[in-house]
Amino acid sequence: MFSNRALSSAFRAGASRNPIAPRIVASRSYAAAAAAPNTKPPVALFGIDGTYASALYTAAAKSSALEPTAKALDNLSAVFKKDSKLSSLVGAPTLNAEDKQQIVAELQKHIGAQDKEGVVKNLLITMAENNRLGALESVCEQFGVLMGAARGEVELVVTSAAPLDNKTLSRLETAVSKSQYVGQGKKLKVVSKVNPDIRGGLIVEIGDRTIDLSVSAKMAKMNKLLKDSL
Repeated sequence: MFSNRALSSAFRAGASRNPIAPRIVASRSYAAAAAAPNTKPPVALFGIDGTYASALYTAAAKSSALEPTAKALDNLSAVFKKDSKLSSLVGAPTLNAEDKQQIVAELQKHIGAQDKEGVVKNLLITMAENNRLGALESVCEQFGVLMGAARGEVELVVTSAAPLDNKTLSRLETAVSKSQYVGQGKKLKVVSKVNPDIRGGLIVEIGDRTIDLSVSAKMAKMNKLLKDSL
């Protein structure tokens, strides 16, 4: 039989040990939470392409493969830019299961060794199964938006009727980087686009601001003035 002193000692020992255990478990949980990467997309995107891009970002972040995934999608984006008809071809409603498998296999060849975790491969398979491969080019663009936000980049989109030379783009980048539209600590990312329909001049977009210096815009203003004066 235990003495009262022995029981009291055992109780005091147990009482002093038990509160420590939860604190240790809690501290480990906090440490694990702090070490876990943030998998939430930095900005909210909408539409089919935005949904797929956001899901891809989360999957890549969980696998610590954001940068390799971004490079893989850059490779795919380059393929679409080389062939303007590719989006409509891969998104054709007449494709059967075998056709889609061949398309996915062909697209994987352009990814290279970047997709070691198979994140982009899973995206291609899922989009093929859901008949959404036609939105792949736009998904690549939207993923670029997410990565730009994650890197702290501000995108400068310059649209011209003909391709601009590097000197002109560099001058635009220098001018805009010193403006109020690029916050402190932000990086400016220049995206050059070509649209013959603007006829000449430039359309400059940064953030939510658009500066339309295109010939087509000037012609539209002149036509409006003529109509209003008649």
